Amino acid sequence: MKIIRYSDSAGQTSYAAQQPDGSALVIEGDLFGEYRVTETVADVATLLAPVQPVSILCIGLNYKFHAEETGSALPEHPILFMKTPGSLQHPGGPIELPRTLRSDQVDYECELAVVIGKTAKNVSKENALDYVLGYTCANDVSARDWQKNGGGGQWCRGKTFDTFCPLGPVLVTKDEIPNPNALGIKTILNGEAVQDWNTNDMIFDVRTVIAFLSASTTLLPGTVILTGTPQGVGMARNPQLWLKAGDSVTIEIEGIGSLTNPVVEES
Repeated sequence: MKIIRYSDSAGQTSYAAQQPDGSALVIEGDLFGEYRVTETVADVATLLAPVQPVSILCIGLNYKFHAEETGSALPEHPILFMKTPGSLQHPGGPIELPRTLRSDQVDYECELAVVIGKTAKNVSKENALDYVLGYTCANDVSARDWQKNGGGGQWCRGKTFDTFCPLGPVLVTKDEIPNPNALGIKTILNGEAVQDWNTNDMIFDVRTVIAFLSASTTLLPGTVILTGTPQGVGMARNPQLWLKAGDSVTIEIEGIGSLTNPVVEES
């Protein structure tokens, strides 16, 4: 099932099941508990990110060729950093280039996002996918100057500005993606593919990442996990390629769809 979250013409937020003809049917109940698809056609005024995260956990350097392009050794364990839920952006919403705390090195990163569907702690690798509600596209937008030089060795400052976590356009339930490590993934910048690879290149696959993050740690329903980006990021190019106002960035993942956001300067 492909699930959307939307705001209707009265300003109410709801979930719906997207249909093959492009319409959507209202979902009643708790997406993280018991729910059902009704026969009521959804009044979709604005498409929202498919989930409001309770937390956003991110894995860095998780593709072999991306580690190679950045000159980094392969990590022994998954590298964890975080974005705040306030960094969320909706499909079609603008990515804002920070100007109050200025960055001139804002980068794109296509990522497969995993949404946890039920409370998980000390999950085994074998059972890890049982705790997944579904998958969506993510753009781990990154201010490299703050990530590398202005954060005191921590990545979060450069990763968690407002609008730096676009998600969408749909949440695809896990039954439709039996193997999340066999998906084409790409970034298209102004019509040109700048990242084009496959999730089978992950150093730590989705099962391993969930097991690692849940070890001695409770993952609540609604936790979003960003699983890393393949090679082709702007920072590693020669010359380097930074996002600028007027750009359009699309994240495309096989079996999920396309997430597009324009780029603007922070007002």
